[in-house]
Amino acid sequence: MTRLTYKDAGVDTALKAETLARLRARVKPGRPEVIGGIGGFGGLFRAPTGKDLVLVATTDGVGTKTEIARLLDRHDVIGTDVVHQSVNDAAATGAEPLFFLDYFATSKLEPGIFERIVDAIAAACEAHGCALLGGETAEMPGTYAAGAYDVVGFLVGAVERDRLLCPANAREGDACIGLPSNGLHTNGYTLARAAIAREAEARGIEPREVLRASRPELRGGSLGDALLEPHRSYLEDVRVLRGTAQVRSIAHLTGGGWEGNLPRALPDGLGAAIDRSTWVVPPVFRILGTMGNVPNGDQWDTWNMGIGLIAIVAREDERAALRALPDAIAIGHVERAVGDRRIRARSRAHGRHPHGPVPGDQRHACSGAGRDGPGAARRRGAARGARGLRPRPGGRLL
Repeated sequence: MTRLTYKDAGVDTALKAETLARLRARVKPGRPEVIGGIGGFGGLFRAPTGKDLVLVATTDGVGTKTEIARLLDRHDVIGTDVVHQSVNDAAATGAEPLFFLDYFATSKLEPGIFERIVDAIAAACEAHGCALLGGETAEMPGTYAAGAYDVVGFLVGAVERDRLLCPANAREGDACIGLPSNGLHTNGYTLARAAIAREAEARGIEPREVLRASRPELRGGSLGDALLEPHRSYLEDVRVLRGTAQVRSIAHLTGGGWEGNLPRALPDGLGAAIDRSTWVVPPVFRILGTMGNVPNGDQWDTWNMGIGLIAIVAREDERAALRALPDAIAIGHVERAVGDRRIRARSRAHGRHPHGPVPGDQRHACSGAGRDGPGAARRRGAARGARGLRPRPGGRLL
């Protein structure tokens, strides 16, 4: 009987060690609190000190966007995405990022692809002042199909307790301020891929050809380009908003679309009336909806439809919030929830605040609203725009 080695079974530990050694030489600590380097059994980070600091932990994966990246051999965006989505989740609580870890699993390690992803992770961490503290790399033949991989991120941030943002802060009449997305971000790609597969089958071509074809609706760009736009980071936007207005809570629109995410930023009993006429849904969503004949309700319950983050802001600070961020849009307001669904699409003709005067400010155990406002934080730069999305006329109240 011939000998059977781990490499024969599909796992090349020597190749993994060589690849990781190259990456360790390139990855910088990122923050002064980091103790030691990458490669130990645990990443070391000096405990933050401050007035009643709360640690915030988030984790998320990029999902099947990896399949689009694989088809088009454009993997760097996956590394960017896995950091940005976790930074946004932490920012939704008011936290600043401290350190990040990643998990990369595949059937067989391909160093070129793996290094591109980790280099992008390191660059995104550095851009956000976040330490890349370590990660796990797993070869799992038999679990993943040939060429397939998965990437998951884990982030820890911190915020002072009285600066926390949480659903209990929101109240009836508060304004909903939407910030544009760059497209699907990292959610709903299974539905998108199914729609693309239908189109390819109907035309007798490969999905890759559907992705690469130039489209006038996308200003000559391809559907693949639109689907591989990076998940926008909203950290700087949140910093600016909190220095300008009373931000009650924040919803990051990810898996589950509008109904699955906006209620997470609201207390029980409250919902939101959203005026969908205040922005133009980017063409990538219309293309996918048409290709797959996807019901309108499913689109809104799966995709972000052009709005990636919603800040719940005190009604009296709505105009200040809109002035602070050039691409922010007033998209609705908080109202009493009626029925099983808490997010209601409405027309601007119905009026903006049907519930009358807003109750006075109240503090909650996790409230940070009282600390936000002019002078509370320094504005640190202009917010970035997003491709393919512009407010409709009248969509902003300036």
